[in-house]
Amino acid sequence: MNALLSRRALIGAGLAVPLVGLTGCATRLGDLVGLEGAIRRILTLSSQRAFARLLTEEGFFQDDLARVQLPPQLGSSNALSAIAVALGTRAVQDRLLRLVNAAAREGAEAAAPLVYDSIRDMSITDAARIMRGGSTAATDYLASSVGERIFDVMFPQVGNALNVLENGAVRRALQVATGINFASLQSDITRKGATGIYRAIGREEAAIRANPQSTGDPAIIAALSILR
Repeated sequence: MNALLSRRALIGAGLAVPLVGLTGCATRLGDLVGLEGAIRRILTLSSQRAFARLLTEEGFFQDDLARVQLPPQLGSSNALSAIAVALGTRAVQDRLLRLVNAAAREGAEAAAPLVYDSIRDMSITDAARIMRGGSTAATDYLASSVGERIFDVMFPQVGNALNVLENGAVRRALQVATGINFASLQSDITRKGATGIYRAIGREEAAIRANPQSTGDPAIIAALSILR
């Protein structure tokens, strides 16, 4: 790999992890091995598509479903006015929104390998129920399986991004203008960023379930067709 092909480009393009291979597709509901494989394929493809969108320059900010909103304390007119003075800009809310969403993107880059590894390694206890479930049943199962690990992976990267992107200006503004400390903002962005990742993956899963033929994947098409 040459220096121009970054880790982010690999993940964003959906090339960081290939679709999990199957020796065969699900031919009946009792074929749990086939169903588990199909679930992993659906989740891997959904995650690849989601990260490809979220890891673009303004991926979170431009995504209505994944966008990270400012905490309520930062949305008040008094807080915004005070922070505007501290940051020396009139467009403070837009600046802060773009900042927190850029930080969420950095956290998502760190989370991508964890998501892919979790898909590969997770124990699927009821494949048929997940396949028969709602439009985001597999994504919900993934979120449950990953648990707090996604927060632990994203949290330091979000903090680093906030420091680098604003060079300490946001930290000083928060201390001067609001009751929110930097760690609280970092935690809030991390939580919302993780939620945004799962929403984006769920959106892709729902699209696959609605039109499995669009994937061109025989295992996904067979498994979802059987359950219709």
